Amino acid sequence: MKLETVDYLADDAAEQFVRSLRETGFGVLKNHPIPKELVESIYENWYQFFISEEKENFHFNVETQDGYFPPSVSEVAKGHTVKDIKEYFHVYPWGQIPDQLKEQILDYYQRANTFAQELLGWVEAHAPKEVQEKFSIALSEMINGSEQTLLRVLHYPPMQGDEEPGAIRAAAHEDINLITILVAAEGGGLELLDRDGKWLAIDTDPENLIVDAGDMLARITNDVIPATTHRVVNPSGPNVSRYSIPFFMHPHPDAMLSCIESCKEERVKYPDIRADDFLRERLEEIGLTG
Repeated sequence: MKLETVDYLADDAAEQFVRSLRETGFGVLKNHPIPKELVESIYENWYQFFISEEKENFHFNVETQDGYFPPSVSEVAKGHTVKDIKEYFHVYPWGQIPDQLKEQILDYYQRANTFAQELLGWVEAHAPKEVQEKFSIALSEMINGSEQTLLRVLHYPPMQGDEEPGAIRAAAHEDINLITILVAAEGGGLELLDRDGKWLAIDTDPENLIVDAGDMLARITNDVIPATTHRVVNPSGPNVSRYSIPFFMHPHPDAMLSCIESCKEERVKYPDIRADDFLRERLEEIGLTG
């Protein structure tokens, strides 16, 4: 499957993008403002980090969730029992970051954060009119002052042949947050579950960028904008590493995830919950709370 690509510079880019989110939970953008050269350099520099022993000096903090997560503590996707085959590093501006990588990765963080704010503005402006008018709090206010927005540097290592039966690089899941920005990964494997229950490979140009809606956005719109299930499968071709840097836009901890009145239809699918409480519940479900 190749999702329809929206030209970020087009006059109607915002409308096209929000329509794609509503129909599929995903949007693909070209001519976006994230420099390809910056992304490629990040992959090369973090490759050096992941193959070094230095990573062991940045073991993650259970309470704050910043730092290095080794394969031994990798996530177990909600509804699954086998750990994903990956290692990763959680980047927050306030968190631990290797000195030699800090300036560049925080530059990317700020660029992605600014871009994600713009895309949330598109959602707010071009969601169905009855939805726009009923947001209990503006999305821009929901993210104002948030320190939980996360940049994850992911490394999916080559397969060793001794993996646990049923283990894949990232089992089927939906993202927890509002929206996720995913620049082209170094390596394939991303698949999307369509409305007919079929897994479809997502092939995108290296110049493009993918955005997906997370569970928090789905909750407040009562699934008018769905959080689409996706996964990363094991390599079927060359057995090589895969690198990715998803950026997860989160609201501030006290933001209330309340279903929009006009989206309630006959029933509300989800009860009101604080963003931080929802995040903690989900972290516990995937085994990252100690």
